[in-house]
Amino acid sequence: MDYISLLKSEMRPAFGCTEPIALAYAAAKAVSVLDEFPNHIHARCSANIIKNVKSVVIPNSGGRKGLQAAATLGAIVGHPERELEVLESATDEDRKWLGTLLNANFCTVSLAEGVDNLYIEITAETDEHTAVVRIENDHTNVTYVAVDGEIVSETINEIKKVAKTEYAMTFDSIYEFSKTADISGVIPQIKQQVEYNTAISREGLSNDYGSNIGQLLLLDEENPSLETKCKARAAAGSDARMSGCPLPVVICSGSGNQGLTVSVPIITTAEELGKSDDELYRALVFANLLTLYVKSGIGKLSAYCGVVSAGVVSVAGIAFLKGDSKDIIENTLVNGLASLSGIVCDGAKPSCAGKIAISLDGAFMGYKQARLNKNYQKGDGLVAYTVDDTIRSIGTVARGMKETDVVILNEMLKH
Repeated sequence: MDYISLLKSEMRPAFGCTEPIALAYAAAKAVSVLDEFPNHIHARCSANIIKNVKSVVIPNSGGRKGLQAAATLGAIVGHPERELEVLESATDEDRKWLGTLLNANFCTVSLAEGVDNLYIEITAETDEHTAVVRIENDHTNVTYVAVDGEIVSETINEIKKVAKTEYAMTFDSIYEFSKTADISGVIPQIKQQVEYNTAISREGLSNDYGSNIGQLLLLDEENPSLETKCKARAAAGSDARMSGCPLPVVICSGSGNQGLTVSVPIITTAEELGKSDDELYRALVFANLLTLYVKSGIGKLSAYCGVVSAGVVSVAGIAFLKGDSKDIIENTLVNGLASLSGIVCDGAKPSCAGKIAISLDGAFMGYKQARLNKNYQKGDGLVAYTVDDTIRSIGTVARGMKETDVVILNEMLKH
């Protein structure tokens, strides 16, 4: 199992929430393939894409939300080679043009049914030509490109390869790799995660974003505990990100909120305890890989809230950083998942910061249980015979929540 390559492919910077940015990237790609600016674009998206774009502020858009705004701005800005940082270069002129095109109904959107949870298809049209670009399974995984009905590229099989790679992981292999392997090949990505995710966390604590959950957690706290600092700093990064902050985040499992949640508490703990760079980097390797493992059965997008997995793994990563035994780390993970599973994803928006704080709080309780050997027992709900079996049980439940996803989306669209 090539963990270094997996981390390199997953730990990427994203400028804004990954679903609207993926939509913008797909639109930019379609326009570049068309080779001229279209008269109209149409976006067919899975329910999870619609859910996660509907309520989040798109960076560099002038405070706008929604699928039409994300796709249209991507088409305007272009430069698909920038992938998840495609909107970073948007200008005042681009934003003015965006307003004009939105008023002219330049972009339309429809629900794509019977597709994977992460699915985007952009059709860009001029009077004489049509280009189609399709993204599936991963936010930058372009699986289909066609111009005027002729296929330019098609790589559907890549989806299955990614899935098989993730399922090959085990808790023990991740633990041993993180403890003993040469991790130098992924140090640049780890350093970038520390730099970027710390910066946006500080931004969220310093300025007014969303519901300011990070700041609220520190109110009336003259000497906040380490746990409170971990929750506040992670939530603050989400406060900023969900409200259009123009700072990048290094993602994990396709999500900036998960990237923040899994890293910022570990970074905070390392600072407080004076841990070495090597100890911090190994803990982050462990936590990022473990998040990818837990999410492998759930999928990148689901009705199951992703920051739950990241929050529980983050605290397991803190136990790893502190040098706790493997049993304590395992039980921290199992206890947290057992307590928190059931929090649903109702799209990307400011309340994600609250869910991050709640998930970390429950995870810290699971850690205390593990240290006192007061763990949940096998057979208690979703707690299985091994940590790997428990992870698989969580994934099975999450995959079974497709109908829940439909109900959530339908309720969201009423408002």
